[in-house]
Amino acid sequence: MKKFDSSLYFITDSTNYGEEEFLFRVEQALTGGVTLLQLREKEKSTREYIDLAEKVHAISTRYNVPLIIDDRVDVALAVDAEGVHVGTSDMPVSAARKLMGDNKIVGATAKTVPWAKDAYEQGADYLGVGAIFPTTTKVKTVLTSVDTLRDICSAVPIPANAKLTRYLRIFSPTRSR
Repeated sequence: MKKFDSSLYFITDSTNYGEEEFLFRVEQALTGGVTLLQLREKEKSTREYIDLAEKVHAISTRYNVPLIIDDRVDVALAVDAEGVHVGTSDMPVSAARKLMGDNKIVGATAKTVPWAKDAYEQGADYLGVGAIFPTTTKVKTVLTSVDTLRDICSAVPIPANAKLTRYLRIFSPTRSR
C-alpha cells in the first residue's frame, strides 16, 4: 500500500465551471494544503474524464499530492493516478485492488460498520463514510451519524473520511466567482 495523508481530502466537482476556472481552483486548493485530491466526474464521457484527469494529475503531481479517481478504475489506470475510490454500486474493492495493484491507493464508500469491515477485508486503504451534515452534492443524501462514524473508526484500522460540506470556496484577489 502506498503511504498517503487524508487529513485534508478534497473532492472536486467541475459542474458549473469552465476548464480553466476549474483547474485554477484545484491548484488553489493544493496551494492551500490539500493532502489528498479526488477527481469526481459523474457526467463526463470516458474520453472527457481522461482528458481532465491528465490535466489535474499534472497539477497534483507538482504539489506531490496523490490523485484519486472516483468510480473509474479504467480512468485511474489510463492516467497512472495514485488511486481510485469505488462506491457501493461500483466494482468490488477486491477487483479494484487486483487491477490497481498493491502500490496504488484504493478507497471505498462504507456507511455502516459491516460495509467498513468488508471493504477493509477486501483491501481498501481508506473509507469514505458519507456526509455528516446536510449537503447538496447528491439529490438523495443519507447522513452518517457521528456515532456511526465513531463506530466505523473503532471497527477498522484504516482512515475513515467524512464529508463535511459540498463547497470549498476558493477566492483570490484577482479572481472571484
